[in-house]
Amino acid sequence: MATTTAAQRRQQARFEYDAFLKNCPTNQLLDRISDKWVSLIVSALADAGGPMRYSDLGRKIAGVSPKMLTQTLRSLERDGILSRTVTPSVPVRVDYELTTLGTNLSCLLTAVKDWAEHHIEEVVEARERYDASSESS
Repeated sequence: MATTTAAQRRQQARFEYDAFLKNCPTNQLLDRISDKWVSLIVSALADAGGPMRYSDLGRKIAGVSPKMLTQTLRSLERDGILSRTVTPSVPVRVDYELTTLGTNLSCLLTAVKDWAEHHIEEVVEARERYDASSESS
């Protein structure tokens, strides 16, 4: 059995984690974190600066269905992006909060959200120009 050097192991790891390959775990992670509901949930939790209840998240994020909110929260919990705390009461209280990993990710996703809010008018203008030129062709 041949031994490998640290440099060889790093090279192998670079090959194994290639986000351009469909079956690569990093490709699958990019698919997950590029979802608009993920971005909005992570940004909402970052803005809150602490835990948020399920119902508060649902009110904050316009258009998300209860089913989609639940599915997205579960996947983020599974990936270690957020934690879920259940407090026994009537009714049961469920709070969600970003983990250290989630806080790290929130910097990126909040920046993308902020970029979209800041540049939407430019994008709308570009779309209108494109559509106008496409119609005349």
